[in-house]
Amino acid sequence: MIVRSAVPVPASHLDIARDAEPATIAANAAMTARLPFTDVADFEAAQQGLIAPVPDGVVCAANGTVLWNLGEYAFVEGELAPATVNPSLWRIARLNLANGLFKVTDRLYQLRGFDIANMTVIEGDSGLILIDPLTTAEVARAALELYFAHRPKKPVMAVIYTHSHVDHYGGARGVVNEADVKAGKVAVIAPNGFMEAVSGENVLAGLPMIRRAQFQFGSLLPRGPRGQVDAGLGKGVARGTPGLIAPTQTIAKSVEEHTIDGVKIVFQLAPETEAPAEMHMFYPQLGVLNMAENACPLLHNFIPLRGAVARDPRIWAKYISDAIELYGPDTEILIGQHHWPVWERAKVIDYLEAQRDLYKHIHDQTLRYMNKGWRPAEIAEAIDLPSGLAERWSARGYYGTVSHNVKAVYQRYLSWYDGNPCNLHALPPAPAAAKFVEYMGGAAAVITRARADFARGEFRWVAQVMKEVVYAEPANAAARALCADALEQMGYQAESATWRNAFLYGAQELRHGVFQMPARATMGADTLAGLSTDVFFDLMAVRLDAAKAAGQSTVINWHFTDRVEKLTLTLKHCTLTHRMGAWSGSAAASITTTRSTLDAVVLRKIAAADALRSGDLKVEGDASRLASLFGMLEQPAGFMFDVLTPGEGRPTSLRDA
Repeated sequence: MIVRSAVPVPASHLDIARDAEPATIAANAAMTARLPFTDVADFEAAQQGLIAPVPDGVVCAANGTVLWNLGEYAFVEGELAPATVNPSLWRIARLNLANGLFKVTDRLYQLRGFDIANMTVIEGDSGLILIDPLTTAEVARAALELYFAHRPKKPVMAVIYTHSHVDHYGGARGVVNEADVKAGKVAVIAPNGFMEAVSGENVLAGLPMIRRAQFQFGSLLPRGPRGQVDAGLGKGVARGTPGLIAPTQTIAKSVEEHTIDGVKIVFQLAPETEAPAEMHMFYPQLGVLNMAENACPLLHNFIPLRGAVARDPRIWAKYISDAIELYGPDTEILIGQHHWPVWERAKVIDYLEAQRDLYKHIHDQTLRYMNKGWRPAEIAEAIDLPSGLAERWSARGYYGTVSHNVKAVYQRYLSWYDGNPCNLHALPPAPAAAKFVEYMGGAAAVITRARADFARGEFRWVAQVMKEVVYAEPANAAARALCADALEQMGYQAESATWRNAFLYGAQELRHGVFQMPARATMGADTLAGLSTDVFFDLMAVRLDAAKAAGQSTVINWHFTDRVEKLTLTLKHCTLTHRMGAWSGSAAASITTTRSTLDAVVLRKIAAADALRSGDLKVEGDASRLASLFGMLEQPAGFMFDVLTPGEGRPTSLRDA
């Protein structure tokens, strides 16, 4: 890994993390006094049914590269949290170290602690049903090997994806062979809209999501009491090779029952909840309800910090309520695709009712304040969880928070705009910061005042005001250092793993600059191949460099023989549009090829010129139009763009703005 800084950072500021300030120590002590730390039931549940831990706590690639290492978290031990970690977060960090192969009940096992998610194994009459094969092939393969070390080795009959996030499908190639899927030996089952959701969340806005996820998960932070301790849903996301095997069967009805290798499964679709495409499952023969990722023992995100379309907590609560009504009377065990199970029917119902009310309460109270004219930040300060929820460990904000979930509800209904016209056309951050700092008497005066506020423990304000100085003067080392110190203390106080990671990673970048990652493909071949041709051309359109397209117009027909698809692509007004199923008689060029060939060109596995020479790509008409089109498309420069400073190419003065 190469390290660079967006601006020069003096060596004196490349220091180690600071210790907890008195205000942080006091805030964390107050948390200890407020919550029921004597309740250890979750620790017993997290270990119940353990057969064997992850071997050595490590998963390696074939070449020996370490992809997953629980040993990095050996420091997370003992009930007493260090001063630099919120005690509630320390508790979930300890719980999330539970790992290995677990027996949940007869015929149903879970592999936990190999990745941020769980892989569930159901033993059918002749083979296995695997649910959510983790993020990468290597960890999924290692998890299944641990299962086979303790249970009979049977063939995989089906793989089920509960929803459209990569930690629940990316490791499929580690547990099944795609040839067996194509031959009909293995079914791959997913909820309706799965492939469209994968495309929407991971493709069109994939690059900024990758960058923002570094802050959410703290993947580039050192592990330790002053660094990353957890990710909320688990320790973190495993490395390795993610892939995608497209579903062979889609669950389309709201409730649908199938028998797979002798196991009855009742599928309940729950779209637009934690993922755009998601589903729950009930296994009546086993008395087990699987809520996928919609009822984890924490407060989830209505919008994750990495970014996503705002989720609907109202309908989320409704689907939990429906599950209680439909399956509660016959459920003895609740499982999810993260964390540990809940046993006993009464406890399951109580747990689900609390989850239902958690999401509905935040939604309803946010709308109540919205109807009074309150703004997002004001509502976020006003709302807290009521008694009965606030003291429940399963409602704590380790992943989502009440604060940023409130803002997500506001965005879903009223957009980013808070209604104040002063905010409708405000200056961009850098030129606005320059004016603010000038008004406040210059950077030195602001820093002097902020240091006094830091000493008083006003870390939120110090970070807010130092952000302005850093944007006004990115090379101001004192401002960067003070902003980093403030973010660090906020991280030490944060109960949410994602907030802690974001604050601490922000501090790290201010001190050390932006890590420049080695060049790598940002989209795998499986993901690209899984895109519909409609979405593929949407992706092409968002990569069009409008300046290079200025003054040009053209129409190109495309015929993909492997998918029996035709479309007409139009370039006009510096914009690409396309119509599926259309064919223009006046097109400048008509191209016949396969989607697999076009995918290979986009992935730079072959050059367009070579595809033309080989005949894999044929052009009737003006062949130069194809080269011209590809020449207008912007190749992603990477995702390690500046976040804490203005960065290159963005408005930095009033003239630019």
